Amino acid sequence: MMIRLNQHTLVPLSNLISMNKLFILKKKISPYNKVLNIEGDKSISIRWALLASQAYGKSTSTNLLKSEDVLSTLNCLKKLGVKIKIIKNKCHIYGLGLNGYKYKKNLLLNAGNSGTLSRLILGLLIHSNKNVKIIGDKSLSKRDFLRVTKPLEKFGARFKSNSGKLPIIIKGIKNPKPIKYIENKGSAQCKTAVMLASLNTKGQTIIKAKKSRDHSELLFKYLKLPIKLIKKKNHDLIKIDGKKKIKPFNYNIPSDISSSAFFIVLTALSTNSNLKIKNVNVNPSRIGVIKILKMMGVKIFFKNIKNYKGEKIADIYVKSTKSLKAINCPSKLNSSAIDEFLIIFLIAAKAKGISYFKNLSELNKKESPRLKWGSRILNLMGIKTITSDNSIKIFGNPNLDINKKIVIKDYLKDHRVFMTSVIAALSFGGQWTIHDQDSIKTSFPSFLKIIRNLQNNN
Repeated sequence: MMIRLNQHTLVPLSNLISMNKLFILKKKISPYNKVLNIEGDKSISIRWALLASQAYGKSTSTNLLKSEDVLSTLNCLKKLGVKIKIIKNKCHIYGLGLNGYKYKKNLLLNAGNSGTLSRLILGLLIHSNKNVKIIGDKSLSKRDFLRVTKPLEKFGARFKSNSGKLPIIIKGIKNPKPIKYIENKGSAQCKTAVMLASLNTKGQTIIKAKKSRDHSELLFKYLKLPIKLIKKKNHDLIKIDGKKKIKPFNYNIPSDISSSAFFIVLTALSTNSNLKIKNVNVNPSRIGVIKILKMMGVKIFFKNIKNYKGEKIADIYVKSTKSLKAINCPSKLNSSAIDEFLIIFLIAAKAKGISYFKNLSELNKKESPRLKWGSRILNLMGIKTITSDNSIKIFGNPNLDINKKIVIKDYLKDHRVFMTSVIAALSFGGQWTIHDQDSIKTSFPSFLKIIRNLQNNN
């Protein structure tokens, strides 16, 4: 029996079923040899949109990710008076310049599920003289915002919140003052919120930041904003002078490494499979997942490496890997792989030996408590784990082959929990029922389309 999933593709019903927001998988994936184009990088998509809104004039992006997080960003900017047009694969933003937003008092902005949007937009509203209220969905409303509001208060902004959580009301200050700020969590969102706020000050803001992804710094440099970056061994020193006009700019968004990681791992765990993913952002601050997987024996390499507006771009090649090694993962790689650990844990599940990952408390401050969920998924698969609040030991089984029913639900609709579960089902077998498939719309709307394409290989 066959089931029609869209107007073009027929897939055996025995392989997968998608109904009523449930996703059911009953069979491992067959060998494949594929070339993929992955959707645009989410971090860059959101940052481009926010900075384009601060430029004066028309900026255009190609391959902007059209996920719910990015669409929430565009909707918030529209409420702030910014004109936006999307025509096919291009997005045009007609920026209003620094502090150029035009809106009524007591404005309500809905950030949906996006931690990046909700935290970064607060930095851009530092100059607001009207109250703006930020809300989000159930998952986002559980996350900590004190890490952002505390440094932004130093600029002179005032906040009302639900004990440091959403909803948050911000009222800016007419003349924000530059600050000195120590960011010690390795959070690119906190760092960037302060960077954006600093643009509206007269004077120099100095940030001492624990190493984290540096898309914002690269965009500032490309836009020739007055930023000085001094890289130290364990932190970066960032100095920004405010009140510099931003010129409109165009950007071709590269593919997202975090989204690519799911298919890198699927290929590594599959039999006799090869994969090429084109034009991926392999920014050194984002490829902790690649470094970790290589240390565990996964066959990955880059080709066609180039520099685009400061970002490193490459085609990624990966092959099936028969022998995987356990790892005592260096904590220094945590910040550059923080969004990929759930999928890395699947490699550890099949590796020979005991893998140890530590200093991962930030994982439990994501859309769901991901460290707990990573352990739960592995336990359901039959893999022994030992966890604490910030670490996990994974007892790998190179012969892992699942032959039972597994149900994944009640995970706060965390897109990465859903996608990790799908990759686990395709890699190790068993009958999986995974709830809330719509969760992928926040970051990777085409995920299941690509899965079906790989399933329909023959």
